[in-house]
Amino acid sequence: MSEDFGWSLECSACSRPRSAEGLAGVCECGQPYLVRYRAVPPPHVKSLLGDRGWTMWRYREWLPLTEGEAPLTLGEGGTPLLAVPRLAAKHGLPRLCVKDEGANPTGSFKARGLAAAVTRAARAGARAFVVPTAGNAGVALAAYAARAGLPARVYAPAGTPATILSQIRSYGGDLVLIEGHIGDCGAAARAYAAETGAVDVSTLREPYRIEGKKTLGLELAEQLGWSLPDVIVYPTGGGTGLIGMSKAFDELVRAAWVSGPQPRLYSVQAGGCAPVVEAFAQGAERCTPWREPRTVAAGLRVPAPLGDRLMLRALRESGGGAVAVSDAQLAAAARELQELEGIDACPEGGAALAGTLALAAKGLIQPGERVIVLNTGAGWLYRS
Repeated sequence: MSEDFGWSLECSACSRPRSAEGLAGVCECGQPYLVRYRAVPPPHVKSLLGDRGWTMWRYREWLPLTEGEAPLTLGEGGTPLLAVPRLAAKHGLPRLCVKDEGANPTGSFKARGLAAAVTRAARAGARAFVVPTAGNAGVALAAYAARAGLPARVYAPAGTPATILSQIRSYGGDLVLIEGHIGDCGAAARAYAAETGAVDVSTLREPYRIEGKKTLGLELAEQLGWSLPDVIVYPTGGGTGLIGMSKAFDELVRAAWVSGPQPRLYSVQAGGCAPVVEAFAQGAERCTPWREPRTVAAGLRVPAPLGDRLMLRALRESGGGAVAVSDAQLAAAARELQELEGIDACPEGGAALAGTLALAAKGLIQPGERVIVLNTGAGWLYRS
């Protein structure tokens, strides 16, 4: 008897449908699948949340879980939304807050997506996993694969911070270093998956990492009393979190859990690798691969994101945009988060704050607006 799934899959480009049965990769057209649920949770389901733990799985009705299914979890999600009064006063943004994803079990927001992906793939019969990584996804996959009792191969650029590489190894990940960038690691991961049958959980090459990252949007809405902020500023590499939050807000509005306008979404990239910023400025639907990507923010060193079309659509439909910052700007902003507010920001989190300041200087963010900056990981992972 086939399992009773409350969702199916739909190609984000050609709308081709697919059953949730088995292990899903990308559509035949090469583009990512998105999860489509048969029904949205009615507002009275909010009343159930009070009896649940403060993890991302408190939103199980919004997630790809079958009736009574227990997810593979390390307690991911439930991260703090922090007021930053000194930063807010310094920069004239009194309603500025930071969502600190460094509090996740593996030190970054990657825990959300990989918990969902490994849960579904293990249930569907996966026997091994593989992922290319700029760093944090490799740590998360190694941890969740260990939680599932399954092996994981991780391909990472040789220049990945040493502490991150050490964390991957500490969880038992089979780490292979590549001379090149994450695109080169992605090619190696796909070849390994084709050769061995390992499940490739690369960004958007399976449909469930988006659903895990979607919980960022659900959590923010709950933390703000089931309202939405005016602006969310997100440091963008592969962009799964940006796509996931956009999907969450669409679903929340459709389910009548929130009302009013959705947040403007802004993507921040490093000046040395800014394909989304360039495509947005040119009015393009797809990104042109970035030649020789260079930045100290390893998670932003993604020259050709598979989700480019979905990201650009989310930015434009929300009324947001995209901005690039220099390595010097993002490093200075990360220090501000650390020294003024005690938030151990990663370079990507520094980029988000630096981007926020650049957007405010251009008049694209107003002083009275409620602004959420995403610190996507812990700074200690980047220090030797």
